[in-house]
Amino acid sequence: MSVLLDSKKKKEIFKEFGGSDTNTGSIEGQVALLTEEIKILSHHLNENKKDQVSRRALLTKVGKRKRFLKYLMRKDIVGYRELIEKLGIRK
Repeated sequence: MSVLLDSKKKKEIFKEFGGSDTNTGSIEGQVALLTEEIKILSHHLNENKKDQVSRRALLTKVGKRKRFLKYLMRKDIVGYRELIEKLGIRK
């Protein structure tokens, strides 16, 4: 379970949200990547309810995404609103 996404999928995510496939440092790209990994881990945990290691990994990723979104909200509220609308998270 160590590799959640292959490199092609990661490049597609960063190209769509980060501007280019090599812009791996953009907050929008990192939030999109974490969202995709959270979806995969959530699906895994629905099937494997006693997998505590994956549960902890999921909570870690959710916390990291929350911190990134908080930072983005402080720096660029319009970009924050567009991103959560595009990803379908929050309200």
